[in-house]
Amino acid sequence: MPPNTNETIFPCPFSKGYGIPARQAWLLLKVFLVYRLILAGLFVTLFYSYTDSSLLGTYDSQLFVYSSQSYLLLSILSGICIAWRLTSYTTQAQLLIFTDIFILTLIMHASGGINSGMGALLAVSIAAGGLLIGGRCAMLFAALASLAVLTEQVVADYSHSFDSTSYANAGMLGAAFFTIALLSYILAQRSEQIFKLADQQQQTITKLEDLNTYIIQHLQSGIIIINKQQAIQMANESALRLANLPVLPVKLGDISSYLAQAFQVWLADPEQNLVLLQLPNQSEIHCRFMPLPTGHEFFYMIILEDIALYNQQVQQSKLASLGRLTASIAHEIRNPLGAISHAGQLLSENPLLSVQDRRLTEIIQTHSVRVSHIIEDILQLSRRTDSRREKIHLKPWLDNYLKNFTLEHVVDIGAFKFSYPKEPLCAFIDPGHLRQIMDNLCRNALKYGQPEAGQIILRIFDTQQGPSIEIVDNGPGISREHQSQLFEPFFTTSSSGTGLGLYISKELAELNQAKLSYYLTDDNQSCFRLCLLNAEHTIIDI
Repeated sequence: MPPNTNETIFPCPFSKGYGIPARQAWLLLKVFLVYRLILAGLFVTLFYSYTDSSLLGTYDSQLFVYSSQSYLLLSILSGICIAWRLTSYTTQAQLLIFTDIFILTLIMHASGGINSGMGALLAVSIAAGGLLIGGRCAMLFAALASLAVLTEQVVADYSHSFDSTSYANAGMLGAAFFTIALLSYILAQRSEQIFKLADQQQQTITKLEDLNTYIIQHLQSGIIIINKQQAIQMANESALRLANLPVLPVKLGDISSYLAQAFQVWLADPEQNLVLLQLPNQSEIHCRFMPLPTGHEFFYMIILEDIALYNQQVQQSKLASLGRLTASIAHEIRNPLGAISHAGQLLSENPLLSVQDRRLTEIIQTHSVRVSHIIEDILQLSRRTDSRREKIHLKPWLDNYLKNFTLEHVVDIGAFKFSYPKEPLCAFIDPGHLRQIMDNLCRNALKYGQPEAGQIILRIFDTQQGPSIEIVDNGPGISREHQSQLFEPFFTTSSSGTGLGLYISKELAELNQAKLSYYLTDDNQSCFRLCLLNAEHTIIDI
């Protein structure tokens, strides 16, 4: 099996710190092997083709034949070992260089010694050793090659093999070997530095790509990248969630034909870069088109933003401003109201009051209490905290809530009928805000829903928008003309109500990206529905 491309090799035991990626190292080794095969093939071919005029094997043709054939055979065997990775890289590279030095020296001697010029081929082997293995091994190969050339001259001199010998040429050739080894060593070090720098840059780029991908995938805004033909190139998780799509579609029109038409209009008129998209799941998406030029191709980016999220931010700012205003007003009213209530109570205790005057004091007490309740509701707006949402398992949470609510308001738990599905449903909402919303809805159901006519139904179920909670009572319902004003502040059809309960509930719902609505059932029963975020599909804000 090939080594990992990120593996670093230290081929020579004498080298210090030299290493190149495994894939690059094996590639260089294969290139050198091809050179050997070509050189061995040329030796054999030229010897048999041009025997009379060639300088190859002029001194000892039999030694030249054996050496060149052995050179070719060893190169073929090395090719098999490299192809199947039968030996390690270090072992194979060292064997190639050592056999080069030995066999090329024999071929040089068989062709007439150092004067034949065959010794120059050893320089290629020394340079290859420096590049393939590097470090001190390059100097070791240069020393072995110099000794081999010098030994060949000594043997030729003592055996009188040639008319003349040249120790000077052998020395110069040895010096050339060391020079080449030194240059290849320096080149190998520079290559190592380049490889390290390239590896560091690649790791940096990879980290940046991973970081960019993570950020894009976890943005609250949806991102869709398309080309001019409206083919979708990429979309993050938020875009799929906002568009209510399980998988990435192929064309922009698969999300919405209206969005595809709006994109074409924007191409013709770049000023029309905003569009409000109404999807089948009843969610409203704000879409913005942007050009996205790259080095090779022109793309376009569509940014999708949930209107509910925008409303949440606006609502949070509005509540903060309203809270500061109402807090100051409520505190200013509360002190004189307390004085009025206290004076009315003292006055009612006067035994000399007539029946008519006593009735007037009761009116003072009743309306003082009512104004006090209004102030308490208003102060809730000033005490509003930011939404601290978490994952809530609705069935056990509501079950526990009903027990506490009935105990607190001294109500028989049989007044409520709790209905839930078999599969567990999880919502993403602030538990304190959900409790306030449920308190308002359940109190209204007890007060206006005629519980004596039948049980108040509390049920949870799953929808495309997310898990939903419904409270259905047996009251007469709210007329259609009043339904449009139902969630407005201070609107009430009761003489004793403040008109702030449903308003605060709706504000809290929007603060948690939930939706509180009202409708009449087929049996003309009042039904309040609270659609929540699905905790299983919600991306945490970053």
